Amino acid sequence: MAPALWRACNGLMAAFFALAAYVQVNDPDAELWVVVYTIPAVLTLLVGLNPQITGNVIWKSISAIHILFCMVWAVGLAYYLLHHTQQNILHEEEGRNPVGGRIQLAIAIVITLFPFISWVYIYINKEMRSSWPTHCKTVI
Repeated sequence: MAPALWRACNGLMAAFFALAAYVQVNDPDAELWVVVYTIPAVLTLLVGLNPQITGNVIWKSISAIHILFCMVWAVGLAYYLLHHTQQNILHEEEGRNPVGGRIQLAIAIVITLFPFISWVYIYINKEMRSSWPTHCKTVI
């Protein structure tokens, strides 16, 4: 059962990243964000379909380069936000073993479901959406 749950987690995360890429179409710099979200969508989909792909040199290289790029970008954004934020940070564009195995699987399931639950919560919470920038109000 555990392998099926791991595959399901990867499939759901692939769907989440694909959805995140899709809703970027109205963003001012959509081209960049679509690529940033599409790469993990494809990587996680491949893992869901064939878990042994993580041993492939090409898969490892793309994953490592993407992670490195995102980490460098995150540090740069954090620096910018700390030094240039004039108002609420959410208004800024950038703000947007068997036992061990079971624990890791449970954590993976929670991490997998969290973005979906958060997205639904934010979407139905009109008060929270009222402070969004204009381009974010037209997404799904």
